[in-house]
Amino acid sequence: MKCPHCLTAFDFDNARPQEKELGQDKEHVWALAWVMCPACERFIIHLFDSPRPEEGASTQPGAPTPAPDPEALNMLLVYPLGKSRPLSSDVPAAYADRFQRAVRVLPLAADASAALSRRLLQDLIHEEAGITKRDLDREIQELLDSNALPSDLANDVDAIRRVGNFAAHPIKSQSTGQIVDVETREGEWLIEVLEELFDFYFVRPKARQRRRDKLNEKLKDTGKPELKAVLS
Repeated sequence: MKCPHCLTAFDFDNARPQEKELGQDKEHVWALAWVMCPACERFIIHLFDSPRPEEGASTQPGAPTPAPDPEALNMLLVYPLGKSRPLSSDVPAAYADRFQRAVRVLPLAADASAALSRRLLQDLIHEEAGITKRDLDREIQELLDSNALPSDLANDVDAIRRVGNFAAHPIKSQSTGQIVDVETREGEWLIEVLEELFDFYFVRPKARQRRRDKLNEKLKDTGKPELKAVLS
């Protein structure tokens, strides 16, 4: 599995996971399962529940609870509350802070997370692409029509627009943060596309500038002319 704290992959069985049944209520059997990540040495804790066995399922008093049907087993990551989504320090703090709020809310309420992510997506389009329209659907369409994004990123942004069905549920500028029904996958997909947009608008340009500055330092030391700026 991949650790949700540090994102390091490790062998789950070799990490000696442990389980403890918590008991049964009227409807469910509850249990905790935990394992320590060998890389960051932090616990990963899941809460499990499965439908309570029908009366009479145990043939004798004190018999062990029958193993739950794997298809009926529900699992919730309770610590940490979500997967770690570290961002480069090149991403402005104003964006990074709001992104992390959307990440933290995701495991608990995908619709609320999607509302936060939609607002952040719209602000990115306003501030970094200079596009302001009546609603988010039109803004995304103009961004796609500008051909400013690489084709793979443009396809992902378009998928967000289609999955979110913004045309059917217009998200006006003054109400972008509203909580509306979302598809199961939309909350996490929005997070992933925001990461790609951060990479496009901030991480890669700053990495290129650092490489350019480093080369110019070498050219200056050898008495050669610096690289000329390339107009975009």
